[in-house]
Amino acid sequence: MGEKSGFFSKLVHGLAKTRNSIANGIDALFSGFSSIDEDFYEELEEILIMADLGINTTTSILENLRAKVKEQKINDPSQCRQLLISSMKEQMELKENAYEFENRKSVVLLIGVNGVGKTTSVGKLAGQLKDKGKKVILAAAD
Repeated sequence: MGEKSGFFSKLVHGLAKTRNSIANGIDALFSGFSSIDEDFYEELEEILIMADLGINTTTSILENLRAKVKEQKINDPSQCRQLLISSMKEQMELKENAYEFENRKSVVLLIGVNGVGKTTSVGKLAGQLKDKGKKVILAAAD
């Protein structure tokens, strides 16, 4: 058990460092700019990409934020903080049909460490899809 606890404590510690890095970067951004301009957005983009959010997610968050800032005519970065949080939350929301499989072949890949419920989850997902009249094939690999 000591090994697992060591792994998870390292994971939690690593994630805390990432979270703090993002939070500190965003705090510095909002306190370091007096107006919302292209430099502000470029700095924010760099922070989000360095936080490993990926290009597509970062672009989507920035586009959403730009639209809200323009719509609400906000010029002060401190007023923009809540809009950024809102944009990030919207990006993470799953739509109701996020996992609907239309009339096409689809592949679902589940990965994870031992004992986290992959087999149970696959079984439940396969059951739901079969109940909806879908054909399901399961494959396992080690």
